[in-house]
Amino acid sequence: MANPTDEELKQIYADTKTIAVVGASNDEKKAGHSIPAYLQTQGYKIIPVNPRGGEIFGEKVRESLADIDEPIDVVDVFRPSEETPEIARQAVAVGAKVLWLQTGISSDEAERIARDGGLQVVMNTCMGATHRRLGLGPGPD
Repeated sequence: MANPTDEELKQIYADTKTIAVVGASNDEKKAGHSIPAYLQTQGYKIIPVNPRGGEIFGEKVRESLADIDEPIDVVDVFRPSEETPEIARQAVAVGAKVLWLQTGISSDEAERIARDGGLQVVMNTCMGATHRRLGLGPGPD
């Protein structure tokens, strides 16, 4: 199925306050660091999710989506496509609204699981670059 239209994407950004980033990284060279760091500068609350724990972006890292005890609007995924069906199941279980798979990541199974669970799905698309393309901010460096 196709990604949301530009108008639908603008609405996703407008409705989003909290983004859980699965595969968040402390490595500034990785997209799992630079994209969420940019989104944080644009006013979104970023909750990093990584089994290594620790702290990223000044936020406590959660080991899984189930460890987050507040509403999640978007689950932004920086993990290999083969891991996304399980991430989609977790996103549905925690009541997220959107499953967003970053550039290079797509899965028909994850899409089906998320849509069946009532989530909007964006695949193979950078959340930071799209923010810029839609004229919502300067975009990541």
